[in-house]
Amino acid sequence: MDLSVNLAPQHKLELRLRNPVMTASGTFSNGIEIGKHFDLEQLGAIVSKGTTIQPRRGNGTPRTVETAAGMINAIGFQNIGVSALINTICPVWERWNVPAIVNIMGYTLEEYGTLAARLDGVPGVAALEVNISCPNVEAGGLEFGQDVHHAAAVVREVANATSLPFLVKLTPSVADVRPIAEAVERAGAHALTVSNTIPAMAIDAKRRRPVIANGFGGLSGPAVKPIAMRNVFQASSVVEIPVVASGGIMTGLDCVEFIMAGATAVQVGTASFLDPAAPWNILRELEEWFTAEGVATIEEIRGVARRKD
Repeated sequence: MDLSVNLAPQHKLELRLRNPVMTASGTFSNGIEIGKHFDLEQLGAIVSKGTTIQPRRGNGTPRTVETAAGMINAIGFQNIGVSALINTICPVWERWNVPAIVNIMGYTLEEYGTLAARLDGVPGVAALEVNISCPNVEAGGLEFGQDVHHAAAVVREVANATSLPFLVKLTPSVADVRPIAEAVERAGAHALTVSNTIPAMAIDAKRRRPVIANGFGGLSGPAVKPIAMRNVFQASSVVEIPVVASGGIMTGLDCVEFIMAGATAVQVGTASFLDPAAPWNILRELEEWFTAEGVATIEEIRGVARRKD
């Protein structure tokens, strides 16, 4: 079978993955620690922690809580900053035979452009993932990804600042993901990640207070899978660029279902907190399903759930 995919077929550099199983931003740090125990080069790609211009310490604790079918996190974008990433992490990625994609986050248009420019041409960086779930401080805190004009403006800013292919990670905090998906495609995105965590909270009845220190966080895991599935189905129905599914992928069959909904690849995140080997297990299960069903390529089943026949 051939599980390879291309996440940037319209870009001169392309973004070819040996298989569609990727790690999700924020769940593997930058891959250094997990790479000591597992062979990252067996996966399709790794995605870095969300990277900002300056280092961030993140939120106070507790900042994660397990829920009935997933987890809520409010890490607060803790990261080492772009300079330290370039100096200490990228040289390690350069030695790996797996694409490393840097997730970038800004609070103004200028910050997105600065991050994209800083990472342009850096050895070890194969592509960017632009997180537009961040609050736009210039627009009163509204997420960039909740408004078609702000979302498109971010994409144009990044496109003008980098020669790298880039994905745009959409927010689920919209009634309909399709207008945003269309807007960022027109603005120059090479692929979409659909989508991010869903705003949520948990209450500690004994303490009579929120569990998460700052009150709210993002819900991920199996609970969000049906929502992510709908968003992938809808987004892939209106864009020509590849869609990467993110949300509740725990098994190889989950991966198959998202591909049938229209995804080209998937990102594994919360499953790794249950079992750090989850991405490799999902890849093995995906290969077993392809063998059992006699499927040879991703394209044979991609989007079949949308077909009318």
